Formats: sequence, C-alpha cells, structure tokens
Amino acid sequence: MSDEQTLDLLEAKIKELRELNETDGIDLSAAIAELEEKLAVLRREMYSNLSEWERVKLARHPERPYTLDYIGMVFTDFYELHGDRLSGDDPAMVTGLARLDGRTVAVIGEQKGRSVEENKQRNFGMPRPQGYRKARRIMRLAERFSFPVITLIDTPGAYPGLAAEENNVGEAIAVNLATMARLRTPIVATVIGEGGSGGAIAIGVADRILMLENAIYSVISPEGAAAILWKDKDKVKEAAAALSLTAPRLHELGVIDAIIPEPLGGAHRNPAQAAAALKDALIRNLNELVPIPTDELVVARYNRYRGIGRYRTLTER
Repeated sequence: MSDEQTLDLLEAKIKELRELNETDGIDLSAAIAELEEKLAVLRREMYSNLSEWERVKLARHPERPYTLDYIGMVFTDFYELHGDRLSGDDPAMVTGLARLDGRTVAVIGEQKGRSVEENKQRNFGMPRPQGYRKARRIMRLAERFSFPVITLIDTPGAYPGLAAEENNVGEAIAVNLATMARLRTPIVATVIGEGGSGGAIAIGVADRILMLENAIYSVISPEGAAAILWKDKDKVKEAAAALSLTAPRLHELGVIDAIIPEPLGGAHRNPAQAAAALKDALIRNLNELVPIPTDELVVARYNRYRGIGRYRTLTER
C-alpha cells in the first residue's frame, strides 16, 4: 500500500468516526484526536522531503486547484474576455479583467479540465495559437489602460497538433515573448501547477515570477527528457532530478523570485488556504511593482532575462 493510500484510509476512518460521533451520540473524540495526530505525523514525514518526481505528481494531481478555481477565490468581479480577433477562441486559455484588493488587473491563465468532456473542451490545458493571441490581445488592452497583468501558468505545453502548426503556434509564442518583454505595465506570473516548455513561457515573461511550492517549471516534461536522453520511459525519476524543475531548485538558480507555500500535502488538501497565500503574494508584489516608473520597469525586465543562465567557454587542450 502506498503512503497516499494510507493517508486516504486514515482520512476516511476519521470521517466515519465523526459521523458516528454526531449521529449515534457515542463519544469518540479521543479516538478521533488520536487518529488526527497520527495523520498529521504521517503527512509531515511524507511531505517533508519530497523527491523531484514526487513533486511532479503533486503538480499534476487531478484535484489540484486550476486557474478558474483561483480566479474565483483570489479575485472579485471577474469578467471573461474571449477571442483573438483573428481566428477564434481557445478555452484552454482563460483571459479577462478582475479586481484584486480593489485594483483592476488583467488575468490570463491556462485551464485544464476536470472531467473527460471538460478536458476535451479545454484541450487538457494545452493552448492553441489562438489562445496565445487572445492572451496577447488582453495584454495590449491592459497596457492601454495601465492595468497590471497577472498570469497563472498551468500547462504541459502548447498543443503540438497539426492544426496548431498550420496556424503557426511557434510564431504566436514568439510574438508573445517579444510583447511581454516590452509591455509597459507591471507583470506578475505564477506557476500554479505544471509549467511546461514554450507553452508556459509564452505567458511567463514577467517582472516577478512566483511558484507554488509543489509546482514544476521546465523546458520539457520528465517523460520527454527520458525518451530523448535515455530512450527509456522508465527513467522519468532520473530525468525529473536532472531538469531542476522544482520551486526550491529554481529559486536557488534565480529563475523565480519567490515560493508560495502550500498546505501540507499539496494545494488540493486545502484550496482556500493555497488561494489565500497566492492572493497575499500577488498583492505584495504588485504593491512593490506599481510605483516603479514604467521606463525603469521595462529596463529591469530586460536585464532580468539577460542575466538568467550561465555558460562556460570550453578551451582546447
């Protein structure tokens, strides 16, 4: 039995005892308290030293809050905007205007589905070219009215199908990168789940990049890296470790600015708590960015990305 299954069984037993406590009038408070303490200890042991692959699984957990969940819990007065004004709409990319702590902001995020039907509609959170062009349209709108831009990243990557290639998905991503690099308004990006490849960075060029504690951010999935490097799908754990895709590692490397703590066991264990932490982080970062003169903001953003990464010059021997 896995550790997750043990936790699930304990939670189910605690729920059962609580129901008996309420319906049958039997005092089971001592037994419930004992099981709750045991559950807390097991959770702390299990989640205190997660491997990279275990964090990948948490980032992909099907009950993890998605973009629309956070929009509902973090923002008020959200008004969704549709369409790229060129070829159509893309449900995998959610865009709109909202209020955050009284401030009007533009919100852009990738949206996965819960059910099979919703995943088909949302294309498993993999945007098509029209999704990236819709996001760019909202960014330009935000710039025109001096609204800060907040992006929520959660995608395995851009949709790799033939239709996307025919509609020039590479160009759509590239133009987004150039647009965000020069956008004259503050941008805060947060990786809330999976941050996969160009599909993630297409809405990820920002003044501040945040990550939820158990999110991942990488140029390729562990499965893709295992297939390319080892030609072996069973090497996903080694690939995950080599990719440095976890929030602690990326913060250490200077790729991201801050890690947003999650409830013990992952954001899906207590979505409201995770949303409250995300809201606090967004407000704090916007309060720091908004007073900065626009010209300084854009220059600092440019310098930020010029400074990411290291290289070595190999000399002949």
